[in-house]
Parts: sequence; structure tokens; C-alpha cells
Amino acid sequence: MAVVATGFFDGVHIGHRLVLETLVSEARKRGEESLVLTFWPHPRIVLQDDALGLRLLNTSSEKLALLSKLGIDRVEQIEFTKEFSQMSTREYLSDFLIGKYGASAILLGYDNRIGHDNLTPEATAALAESLGLTVIRTEKVSSVGIAVSSTKIRNALKAGDVATASNYLCYDYNLSGEVVHGKRLGHVIGFPTANLEPDEPLKLIPAMGVYLSKVTIGDRQFYGMTNVGQTLETHIFDFDEDIYGENIRISFLERVRDEIRFDDLEELKKQLGADEQYCKNLLSLRK
Repeated sequence: MAVVATGFFDGVHIGHRLVLETLVSEARKRGEESLVLTFWPHPRIVLQDDALGLRLLNTSSEKLALLSKLGIDRVEQIEFTKEFSQMSTREYLSDFLIGKYGASAILLGYDNRIGHDNLTPEATAALAESLGLTVIRTEKVSSVGIAVSSTKIRNALKAGDVATASNYLCYDYNLSGEVVHGKRLGHVIGFPTANLEPDEPLKLIPAMGVYLSKVTIGDRQFYGMTNVGQTLETHIFDFDEDIYGENIRISFLERVRDEIRFDDLEELKKQLGADEQYCKNLLSLRK
């Protein structure tokens, strides 16, 4: 038998973590398995519901890695298809959760909706109980009076507020990908950059501007400043290695300034020098 939580869980943010901590705790009390059922790809992509505007907080592998660290006994990622989307709430609860996965209880968050009939959480809870499932309700998590959601985190990132996004996520928002060749302008003016090609095209990129960032290369960590513009370029402090073709992770720590256009290379060089000093001062305050 299993206690089940179900949802997309994009970001695995502080609100999700309350649900999942409750899942683990309740399953242990009952002597049953804690089970998370999540989906990929995002339903909006499959249903073409404003899919062109959709950006995600996690790749599939990132989400599974985050979930695996929360003490959950079992995580199943289900392929979301058009056929799957036609399942009603009753069918999902009875045929899928109970019939396929042996669910004895289900956790429902404050905005949890299941099935194409889009029942309210209250109606879903009543239906689940009528089918013999124990329903465990969780409340919304707030930070400074604001209910945390994946949408609010996306909006913070779109505004460049990476500090708020990371606070809601419980980790520094980051992007991973391959270092590719750029125009090498940074090399010319003494600020070489690693140009990142993100692994997941649908992963959200923060607002344009310059950010203090942490750079992970294999098992090594460095600091730098990342410019988000038409490309993603990171100048890694005190670093002089050829890393073209390597996969790295850029974690966004603080926003430094808006993106500025420079017609003069000397002005650009002067600004980058000021940015680097500012970032290093920020780092000294963070330690």
C-alpha cells in the first residue's frame, strides 16, 4: 500500500516540500510506502495550451534529482500524453492510483487539481474518500504573506529577482549546459567568458542583465559574473582554462545591474572592471 502525492512539481519549491515532507511523515506513521507520481512533458506542451510561452524551472533530470533527496521511497515519472489527459478525476483515482499503484491515501495541496474535469480540491477530496482513499490535506506555504507557487517563482526570475526565486526554491536557481564558442570579444578586452548553450531549451532564463554567479565545473566550484543578453556569457573569476565542450552549471546569486549597450570597447572594459570589483565585494559580504 502507498501514500501518494501527485503533480508536476516544477521547481520542487518550498510549497511542494511541505507536501512531500508530510507525505514521507504520514507514510511512515502508517507503515506504508511514500510514492510521488509526477509527469513529463508539461501538460501545456502536450495540450498546446499557450505552450510557446511556457518556460520551466527544472529539466526532467533536475526535478527527479531534487525529489530523490527528500526521503521519498519511490518516485515515478509518467509520460503525459493526450490520451492520458482525457482521464477523469474518478478514473485517475480509481483505475490509476488505487488499481495500478495500490494507493491507500492521497495528499492534496491547497490548489491540487486532477483529471480533465478539473474538479476543485474539495470535490476531489470528497470523491477520493468515496472511493476508500484517506485524504490528507496540506495548506499553502507563504513567505512574507505571499503564497509560494511555481508561477510566482517564474515571475520573479522574469523580473531578474533571483534572490526571491532562490528563497522560494530553497536552492540557487541555475542553468546547465555546454560551453560553446562565441565571438571571443571578452578575450580581446581581458574578460574571457564561457558561453553557455542550455541543455533544456524550455528552461526559463532570468531577465537580461548582469548577475553574480557560482560556476560548477565537475566537482569544482568558482564564482563569476554572468551576462544574460542574446547569449549567456560568464566571466569566471581568477580562472584560465580551456573548457570548450564541457558541461557546466551557472547558479544565479544576485542581480548586479541591467544590460547596457556600449559603442566603445574601453567603456565596456571599464564597466566590466567595476562589475567584477562589485561582485567580489558582494562575495566578501556573503562569506
